[in-house]
Amino acid sequence: MHSEKILELLCLDQLMALSLEFHAVPVMAKQQPYLLVDLSSACSQPDYNSQGLGRWLQRQAVPVIGYLSDAKTPNDMLEYVDLVVDRVIDLDRITANIAENPVSSMVLIQVLRSTEGMDVQQAMTVESLAYSTLQSGTEFTTWLEQFRESNRRSIENTTLPDRSPPVLLSREAAVLNIRLNRPGNHNALSVEMRDGLFEAFQLLEMDSSIKMARVSGLGACFSTGGDLLEFGSFADPADAHRVRTLSLPSRVLAEHVDRVEFNLHGACIGSGIEIPAFASHVTARRKTFFQLPEVSLGLIPGAGGCVSIPRRIGRQRTAYFALYGKRINARTALEWGLIDAIVD
Repeated sequence: MHSEKILELLCLDQLMALSLEFHAVPVMAKQQPYLLVDLSSACSQPDYNSQGLGRWLQRQAVPVIGYLSDAKTPNDMLEYVDLVVDRVIDLDRITANIAENPVSSMVLIQVLRSTEGMDVQQAMTVESLAYSTLQSGTEFTTWLEQFRESNRRSIENTTLPDRSPPVLLSREAAVLNIRLNRPGNHNALSVEMRDGLFEAFQLLEMDSSIKMARVSGLGACFSTGGDLLEFGSFADPADAHRVRTLSLPSRVLAEHVDRVEFNLHGACIGSGIEIPAFASHVTARRKTFFQLPEVSLGLIPGAGGCVSIPRRIGRQRTAYFALYGKRINARTALEWGLIDAIVD
């Protein structure tokens, strides 16, 4: 392990001492954007209490990373950490990402902790409130300014809107086919796409004769997530929360998960996997890849992903996925449980 990481890695004895020093208050995020715990260490303190120390860890504002070296048996702090890392190269990337965007990393972890086991609809409300908070934060506004500056020409030369339906619907007996229809924009979740999906999922509520809805995307990929050209379009984060509460497709989908299946291909980024993860059955082609890049934008997954993905792969792996920020392939997604099958 790199020398700087050795200095940061806390054994249980050091963790006990830190918990006594900061017993009543969390470790300050600006001074220490994460805690790194050696899951292979033992504690020599006679008054060691794993549950008490675990509760202290879960009160921390910052992400708590458990490092587990190969072939080691984890200690009893495993369940209390926010994510587990077993490779130094991954640890370096994750800690660098947290240091780059400490506030969004902190909020992500807090949302995942708070919503674990919570009612799905209530959990999405928590996610939306946190997302709106970050929309007015420095990390996101800095990213947005840089994005707009570097893409000024694309923004100014936006083509005329596509007049065709953003979502195509067709019926085959008891099956409703839902197809994302903006291949030229990589089926990004624009406002019109969001509203089209919301209305499509509402058909499940209105028509009980629909036994199954099958969702797919036209073009080279299923969806690259939120339309970046529309990011920051709400000047009032509170109003943005109101709109998400009333029109987020995941709100409707979450009530009919057993009647919906997704068939994915190509890029599935951000909401392109957050929404499908709610469904009872998700398939993907072999070359499909998945990514949660929101933390690098100063945000968290905001299309329901803080709720849907942990319910498929667990809280710790979701934190790893979001803070790692890199793509995973279909095979890894299948191993994790993010998808249910790979199809050709």
